[in-house]
Amino acid sequence: MIPDMAINMNVNASRWVERFLPLIVPGGRVLDLACGPGRHSLLLDRCGYRVDAVDRDADAIAGLAAAAPRIRTRVADLESGAWPYADRAFDGIVVSNYLFRPLLPLLLDALDVNGVLIYETFMAGNERFGKPSNPDFLLRPLELLELVQGKLSVVAFEQGEVPAPRPAMVQRICAIRGAGTLLPP
Repeated sequence: MIPDMAINMNVNASRWVERFLPLIVPGGRVLDLACGPGRHSLLLDRCGYRVDAVDRDADAIAGLAAAAPRIRTRVADLESGAWPYADRAFDGIVVSNYLFRPLLPLLLDALDVNGVLIYETFMAGNERFGKPSNPDFLLRPLELLELVQGKLSVVAFEQGEVPAPRPAMVQRICAIRGAGTLLPP
């Protein structure tokens, strides 16, 4: 079992994301997908990573760019446009509270050797707690685990009900492309 390596630099950041950031190569290039106002982008930037942040909300991206000029920001509709990172490879990809299934294989392809995928979002059963409740935005049981099987090495996987920050049904995975180390040095 991996010890809880929480960085605790941003109260609003996901504990799951904080826990596994140390697995990403120091100073590496990290994509924060569907970043919203950038809670994870800001954390990544403070930790010394080179951050690319993308979201379709131009106002959120503008605010993030103003707050942290080192972060490479991009406004893009990830669900209707071309994949903007087809020619890029990342040392880490962070996704939180977002699901668009056609992007999932593209994310795996965008990981560099020893790249780390840190992903968490809502899953089936969340409709009991409110939104999201549309099955298009809820992972099926074991879906992230099945996605990476045979492609990435799983470091940690969880699914089920969580009480905080609000009651929800979630699924989380941290996985590494290749035969990289599972713990930071």
